[in-house]
Amino acid sequence: MSSTPAEDRPRTDRRKRLFVVLGVVAVLAYLSDQLTKMVALDVLADGEPRPFVGELIRFKLIGNPGAALSLGASNTWVMTGIALAVLVAIIVVARQLGSRAWAIALGLLLGAAIGNLTDRFVRPPGGGQGHVVDFIDYNRWFIGNVADIWIVSAAGLIVILALLGIGVDGRRDHGRGAAAPAGETIPRDAPDDTTDDTTDDTTNTSRNGETDMTRQTDRAPEASDPRDSRRPGGERA
Repeated sequence: MSSTPAEDRPRTDRRKRLFVVLGVVAVLAYLSDQLTKMVALDVLADGEPRPFVGELIRFKLIGNPGAALSLGASNTWVMTGIALAVLVAIIVVARQLGSRAWAIALGLLLGAAIGNLTDRFVRPPGGGQGHVVDFIDYNRWFIGNVADIWIVSAAGLIVILALLGIGVDGRRDHGRGAAAPAGETIPRDAPDDTTDDTTDDTTNTSRNGETDMTRQTDRAPEASDPRDSRRPGGERA
């Protein structure tokens, strides 16, 4: 029995609410990234590092042509292409959205990706090859920005959801396929794991229609045809 529009409406309404959550999170992530970059460009323009958590975390302004750890610094266009591919992937995955946690994770990824992608086009030298504004120095290991924080946070949340077996649609992996969807019936010829494939004594045939030759000797002899009688000499009548 197929679902009716009335039954689909709650699911559609929930998905719309989750899209709103995703959008709000993405906007907040994007604004926080761009606003902090504007402040960093103004306050840290002299290039001098400023301690934040002692020397463990400092503020130091740089323009990063590559990705985290300055990977791909000589291939800025590749980084731009990867960012665009991430945007497309997020949009495709979001079409199956059914979990609030996933909406938050995807929103963080979306806002962060757009934030760094904005730098590629508006920061010098521009044209998709702009340098991303980084200003948070993690113990001289690498320098990142607020968008990187959101990306790491989203990745951590996605790992937790994966460990819990929660998919983008909100369902748990161990519950999928445990029962047939509403309105569907299990085919008659589906294998039955609860019973062994034994032979039916009544029909002397196995479940797959093959004759069980090992039981034919146990069956009572068939009644002979009265017309098939023999004369005393062993000759047929």
